[in-house]
Amino acid sequence: MIQKKLIQQVLNKVEGCTFKATYWDGNSDIFSSDGKQEPEFELIFNEKLDLSEIKQSPELKLGEAYMQGKIDVKGDLREVLQIGARNAEKIGGDDKEKWYDRFMERQREISRKGQEEGVRQHYDIGNDFFKLWQDETMTYSCAYFKSPDDDLKKAQLQKIDHVLKKLNLKPGEKLLDIGCGWGELVVRAAEQYGVEALGITLSEEQVKGGKKKIKTRGVEDLVTIKKQDYREMARENLVFDKIVSVGMFEHVGREHIPEYFQTVHDLLEEGGLSLLHTITHQKEDPSHPWLEKYIFPWGYIPSVREVVWQLPEFSFRLIDAENIRRHYALTAENWFENFTEVRDLVTEMFDEEFARMWELFLAGVVATFRYLGTSVHQLLFVKGINNDLPLTRNYMYES
Repeated sequence: MIQKKLIQQVLNKVEGCTFKATYWDGNSDIFSSDGKQEPEFELIFNEKLDLSEIKQSPELKLGEAYMQGKIDVKGDLREVLQIGARNAEKIGGDDKEKWYDRFMERQREISRKGQEEGVRQHYDIGNDFFKLWQDETMTYSCAYFKSPDDDLKKAQLQKIDHVLKKLNLKPGEKLLDIGCGWGELVVRAAEQYGVEALGITLSEEQVKGGKKKIKTRGVEDLVTIKKQDYREMARENLVFDKIVSVGMFEHVGREHIPEYFQTVHDLLEEGGLSLLHTITHQKEDPSHPWLEKYIFPWGYIPSVREVVWQLPEFSFRLIDAENIRRHYALTAENWFENFTEVRDLVTEMFDEEFARMWELFLAGVVATFRYLGTSVHQLLFVKGINNDLPLTRNYMYES
């Protein structure tokens, strides 16, 4: 009885919708703040929840409860999580102080082996899994939509083209992609600009898929993809005209941010350009506890100021910054819809809990980038001084 009362107290705070809650004893309540009669969705509590555990870490324990089938949702999971995001301050207490210090201590302790294991745990699930719900470019990062109606492949290619234009690539230049994924960016850079491109990743599966793509597209003479830690490259006395990193910086770790920029400095030609595409927070925050445990071990999303603060320490000058937050919500909408279509296959490949985990993650990305303080920034900077760059940003948008 007490559990039900506490749940009702929380749900009564939700505004902007009408919904139904059904409890483990078969009884139900309707909660409405907008005067509608018909519920937009239903929350089903299949069993009593351990409220003491939830109080300690609600984001983690509620996520686990959904994964384990203790909570079900009848309706669109994306809409439910977006309503939750809009009401986050009303219904949730701030437990971050309880685990902030512990999380930051782990960030300091992370070893290179730990980082690699975290990357492998996520990206080495298998190429067959990611192929089920990504577009054929296998580009697993925020796309760039010129219209909300763009399909996912078009938007991903637009993102890659947008990045490559910002880098002002010239034939014969050397390009390094740190965290290259399955290699679409380096392959396209070679095809369109005639550059010599190297992509590095810590994922065996991405290397395997990237090498296949290079061979299929016939760019073996210009493109190489290999498994390597970016920090090891400075020892090889390599120098690049341009360096790019898309969606990898979130794996660096808070205490290793200066190390990343030192490495880019050592590898980049004087006057060379580098573009960093990364998820960002408004202010410094530990990672979401459920995401850290199940999706991105050791991950850390930096604040914008944490990143920009480092640039002058390594002779970098910021020349362009763009926030593409809404594009990630649209990207995740496409991923979620694709995933929904193949959910039964995912369950067969893994199990029901795995499928629920990933649908929760993808629906959560939509809500996060639509209503919470998380963004995606593309930061373009130059090493030292370069007086030969275009005077305006027009070149970034020319056909």
